[in-house]
Parts: sequence; structure tokens; C-alpha cells
Amino acid sequence: MTNYLDFEKPLAEIEGKAEELRAMARHNEEMDISDEAAALDRKAADMLEELYKSLTPWRKCQVARHPDRPHCKDYIEALFTEYTPLAGDRNFSDDHAVMGGLARFNDQPVVVIGHEKGNDTKSRIARNFGMARPEGYRKAIRLMEMADKFGLPIITLVDTPGAYPGKGAEERGQSEAIARSTEKCLQVGVPVISIIIGEGGSGGAVAFASANKVAMLEHSVYSVISPEGCASILWKDAEKMREAAEALRLTAQDLLKLGVADRTVTEPMGGAHRDRDAAIASVGKAIDDMLKDMSGMDRSQLIAARRKKFLELGSKGLAA
Repeated sequence: MTNYLDFEKPLAEIEGKAEELRAMARHNEEMDISDEAAALDRKAADMLEELYKSLTPWRKCQVARHPDRPHCKDYIEALFTEYTPLAGDRNFSDDHAVMGGLARFNDQPVVVIGHEKGNDTKSRIARNFGMARPEGYRKAIRLMEMADKFGLPIITLVDTPGAYPGKGAEERGQSEAIARSTEKCLQVGVPVISIIIGEGGSGGAVAFASANKVAMLEHSVYSVISPEGCASILWKDAEKMREAAEALRLTAQDLLKLGVADRTVTEPMGGAHRDRDAAIASVGKAIDDMLKDMSGMDRSQLIAARRKKFLELGSKGLAA
């Protein structure tokens, strides 16, 4: 069953009518509705293209949060082989919002780390909706240190509304853990590649995305705060999230112009959730290309290039 977003309601009606016709034909083999169903399919395809041709920033936020969008676990299962998960921060516990471990990408040993939101009620609660606690970031630090020790590229898959703001997380040093994870990203002498596959929220995302190369899926978003949070602070009204989304410049296209993202990854028409296999394959191609771009760089060059990238943030503007 397809989950439709608010702005897709007209599309839902057309696709629903086409499915009704096919259901009637299945129950009555003498009924020929192929022409009518095909006409509705063409109309739906045209409407889908029109809807996604110029999505507003707020609508991109909605697509980035779509429940059927492929998550970290899906990418790891499809793109990596011999994945061996590593758990725990060797200090407090294992945070299930962050998954990571050793794996092979195109037969090359790597360390992969990512936020996992879950795909049903039970798994979303277990994964805390992708909002990591301090032990999640400390687990990531441990994995990055191991990657640095053995010379393994680091690939991070970012998909989080933000770090978990609960009382226990703050007591265990949430901000310190995020800062140290960001610092570790900048210190390691191996290639670091980050893909924003859905939401990139605040420091919770930066802790994994302080990378040599940052790619964003076409309809993903990356910002210092959610549009709802921004609207609550600036206008004291969370319902002004559309205006906030415009002001935050959080789309992949804007961030590419600003130099925050290095490339965008094209999604299937209608978003990654409409053709998960194609979206995952596109991400795999992007990772392969970025690894090849850094294949000849030594430790000092990788660190220097990463440092230069972040020191130059802010030097580009949308008007440039």
C-alpha cells in the first residue's frame, strides 16, 4: 500500500481509480478495462512529474521524512557485503539508533556507520526514531578510531531529525559526545564519505557528516534545526514551518550552491520510496565515484583537504 503525502492527494485519487478498475477486472475476466486503466496511469505519471518538478523546501522535508523511504539498514544490506555489526561504546550501553561495523564495498574493506530510524512502530521505538544518545556517538567514535588504525575508508549514512534531547542523554554528556564525534571525523587520516539519505538534523547529523565528501539525495534536507523548531523560536508558531523551511536553505540544491554539499544524487521520479532499488543503486554509484576521487590521496592530504573544505564554508553564497 502506497503512503501518500498531503500534497499528493490528487495523485492518490487517480492511482486509486486505476487500481479499482484493475480490481474489478480481476473479479470479472470478461471486463476489458486496459485502455481506461492505461489512460489513468498516463495521467498519474504526468501529475507525478508535475508535482515533483519544482518541490518547495517544505515539501522536500515531507519527502525526506517519508516512512517508506529506504533507511540505513536497507542501504547496508543492499550495497555492502560481509557486514559485521559492532555494538556498544565500551562505557554505558549500545545505542540502537546508530548502527555500524566492518563491511566490504565493491570488495574493498570499509567501516560503515549510520542512523537507523526503523520501519514499523516496534523498530522505530527500539531505534528511538533515529535520534542518537551519547553512547551512539561514542560508538561511532570507537569505530572511526578503528578505521583510522587499520586504514579503512569511513562511509556514513545520515538520517536523523537530530540528537536525542532527553534528560538522561544530557546527563551523560550529549553535547560533548557530539563535539568529540565531529572532532574525530576531522582528525582521521582515511577517506570519510557522508551521504544524507533523508533528514540531516543539527549537530546530530554534523557529528557524522564532517567528511571529505558530502553527498545528498535529491530530496533530502540538511539544516541546523527542523523547520518546526525554527518556526517555534522565531515566530512562536510551529505552523509557520513552511516559511522557516524557505529561510533555512536546507535543500540539497541550495546546499550544493553554498558548498556544504559536494554533489546531489538523483532520486527516482516521485522520491526514493517509489523505487527503492533504483535509489539505493544511485547511492552506491555515488559512493564508488567519491572513493575513486580520493584513491590517490595520503593521510596528510586527506586531513588537509577536509580542513580546507570546512574552513571555506560560508565563502560561497546563493547569489554567487
